[in-house]
Amino acid sequence: MITRREFGLLGGAFATQFWATPLFAIQSDEDARLNAFFDAIYQRGLDRSPIAQSRQGLKTNQDKWDDLSEARQLEGHALRQQDLARLREFDIARLSPQSRLSYRMFERGLEESLRDWRWRDHGYGMTQMGGMHTRVATTLINSHPIQSRGDADAYILRLERVGPLMGQVIANLEREEAAGIRPPRFVYPLVIGPCENLLRGAPFETGADSPMLADFKTKLNGSEVPASERAALVQRAESALRGGFATGYRNLLAYLRGAESRADDVDGVWKLPDGAAFYRTQLEGYTTLPLDPADVHALGLREVARIHEEMRAIMVRTGFTGSLQDFFEFMRTERRFYHPDTAEGRAAYLAEANVLLAEIRARQGELFGRLPTKEVEVRAVEAWRERSAPKASYTNPPQDGSRPGIFYVNLADMSAQPRYQLAAILYHEAIPGHHVETVVAHELTDLPRFRRFAGVAAFSEGWGLYSELLPKEMGLYADPYADFGRLSMSLMRACRLVVDTGIHAMRWTRTQATEYLDRNMPSSHADNVREIDRYIVLPGQACSYFIGMQKILELRQRARQRLGQRFDLRAFHDQVLGSGPLPLPMLEEQIDAWIAAA
Repeated sequence: MITRREFGLLGGAFATQFWATPLFAIQSDEDARLNAFFDAIYQRGLDRSPIAQSRQGLKTNQDKWDDLSEARQLEGHALRQQDLARLREFDIARLSPQSRLSYRMFERGLEESLRDWRWRDHGYGMTQMGGMHTRVATTLINSHPIQSRGDADAYILRLERVGPLMGQVIANLEREEAAGIRPPRFVYPLVIGPCENLLRGAPFETGADSPMLADFKTKLNGSEVPASERAALVQRAESALRGGFATGYRNLLAYLRGAESRADDVDGVWKLPDGAAFYRTQLEGYTTLPLDPADVHALGLREVARIHEEMRAIMVRTGFTGSLQDFFEFMRTERRFYHPDTAEGRAAYLAEANVLLAEIRARQGELFGRLPTKEVEVRAVEAWRERSAPKASYTNPPQDGSRPGIFYVNLADMSAQPRYQLAAILYHEAIPGHHVETVVAHELTDLPRFRRFAGVAAFSEGWGLYSELLPKEMGLYADPYADFGRLSMSLMRACRLVVDTGIHAMRWTRTQATEYLDRNMPSSHADNVREIDRYIVLPGQACSYFIGMQKILELRQRARQRLGQRFDLRAFHDQVLGSGPLPLPMLEEQIDAWIAAA
């Protein structure tokens, strides 16, 4: 579950709800005015983003894309300045405790957004981890259902309007480049590849349908559109693909190939204008804590050493003799730990994932009093983007319930998806991880929308990593190799503290960082390269996992110590998730207040 830290198209900040205490019953006129203010700003942001509307299952501007122009960005910045001034007109003393918390969160989000305006071009607008080159296709595939003729017409218009959209994308990338901001050279092939894949197949060339044409036909054939009208709609879609869609992507490809020739091989963001200050801002933004990179680096080294010791204990349990590096090599090469790199092997992996998902779904009531009402399913990453997509990810269900949440697994290379890691990955992305955390937040209907749909990396990724540990405490991971898989995922997050700070604060090269993972991780060299490439283009994000998990575990231990026999794990989890995603200091406040109330 990876997002760039930003105040967002919807003007969101952070979320909370202390729902074990009936604070919502305490309302005032000032509360009502403040909530109306929040709702109006959220709606304004939603109105400005057709992509966000689609992701929420809305069809208001289903035929449009977001306006990405610099003028629109400047307008948004000015609106946030006005919003902060208007927020401070409210009388805090007249607000209920819950509304005061909303006030603080909204204020924090606005202040961070305005502070970070100076870095708006530093974040690499397009990388292998995301950008409009993939968002176009994923929005249409995942968030644009076709049920009626109007839905089909809107899909076709969106295809045609990719041309001007990519014109805005290119203008923004050119502005970044003129400011001395471009990603390292290795990024460009990883961005170019998915773009080229979207232009392969019919109607661009003979052969099987391209990804977008195949998606359109499949949805159209399952729709309420009369069969007599479908052929004409397919022809229009093919024309739009050959027209605006192809024009937009070909223009983007021409820019990217030129930019690749001008790129360098320096990896850390220290190379950017004021790069050191930018990295500290990123680190604080993702972890919600004012951390020193040197301290994060040292923490990572300590945690790597600790987890290595736990792995040695598992090695002894299995009867393996040799060094930890020998055991790593065994885990990398033993065939029973991998499904074949074939269609049958991929199907077997998905089947195994579904068995694990059914098992943990049946037991999630042991962990939560409040359960998500929407389901989650397992899917393989689409072939057109699998070479650049992450190992796994989660996509939340839209609010209209038109599809479930999706736990994506990347099956491009089966040697990069060992079976012993599958359980931990699934627990992180689906249940009890991101699916539960996200859907519960979305269903907190007493909260302002900006809080329900907020994104806080340290909270969400910390919860995801914590969710890998919870099944261990439930008696799962009974097989020592599966438990090794859990530890290998935790080890990766500890290593991230080392290499992320190494690359961006200590000027490590891509090669140095990859060699560190090769020495300390059981994963393959190719998998380690992919991981390092991710950290290079998302500075600071990789540190959010371990920092967030560490805080959740600290708070759980505090609650256990203070509550003694009154401590209830389900109640603790409901408190953590019942407030929606929070910056870590505010999460600590909430849990401390819950402990005191209990």
